[in-house]
Amino acid sequence: MSARTNTAAAAGTWRLGDLTVNRVGLGAMRLTGTAPFDLGVPRERELSIGLLRRAVELGVNHIDTAAFYFSATRSANELINRALAPYPEDLVIATKVWPARDSSGAWWWATPAQLRGQVEENLRQLGRDHLDVVNLRVPPSRRTGSIAEHFGALAELRDAGLVRHLGVSHVTSGQLAEARAIAPVVCVQNPYGIGSPEEDRSLLRRCGELGLAFVPFFAIAGSGREAGPATRDSETVYAVARAHGVSVAQVRLAWTLRQGPHVLAIPGTGDPDHLAQNMTAATLRLSDEESARLSSLGA
Repeated sequence: MSARTNTAAAAGTWRLGDLTVNRVGLGAMRLTGTAPFDLGVPRERELSIGLLRRAVELGVNHIDTAAFYFSATRSANELINRALAPYPEDLVIATKVWPARDSSGAWWWATPAQLRGQVEENLRQLGRDHLDVVNLRVPPSRRTGSIAEHFGALAELRDAGLVRHLGVSHVTSGQLAEARAIAPVVCVQNPYGIGSPEEDRSLLRRCGELGLAFVPFFAIAGSGREAGPATRDSETVYAVARAHGVSVAQVRLAWTLRQGPHVLAIPGTGDPDHLAQNMTAATLRLSDEESARLSSLGA
């Protein structure tokens, strides 16, 4: 790989426990195809490998992935392994457990006792002897329930040395407090972006007060979620994009990063052009007036 540039560092850095990362990272969900899982057309293997290497060249040192990011022909974890091992010393790879997919692609959710097997599968695919960050991804059916038993099982794996740091994903403020009472939490990974409700904004602010990284996903896609951005965005977003001569995706990322120094970005893409645009979003400076207009969309 060629020498690195500092593009991803333009928005500054934050710490995940004792690990320092640039605030703009990369999500791995779209490495396997034009849509996640088996929903799109498979990407050329060498294209995805090249994109990962280019991301690191641009300063990305935080990659978000999961063992369940796979299609019939591609695995995000194994693409990361092939592209980047032996890994740069400063590269932080975060993964998530609790959800899983079997060989047919069908979804299932692990019991606390099954989390070790999920952690070990991530270790095998990534070729690591420990995982930097593991997020407990809470299922929609448990949004109001306790996560103590599952998080406690992960804490035991952390004590055993298989996991360095723990995070939580798709949680409420109550579940975050429950997890923190069991073991240290370094990040919260929740859906968040322009138009998010006040409940989500409150959790983002709470993470800032606690010194925790807030790592939003679907910051570009918004309500489109796995399907990607809607074909038409708000005219307010378009107006800001036109004023700066950038894409709406770049505006959404720039606004997200503006929500606090503890807010990271993990935009997912398998397209080299989109990768370059996402990285330069860190240099886009929105005015206070523009930021307020965008924030009002969720008021």
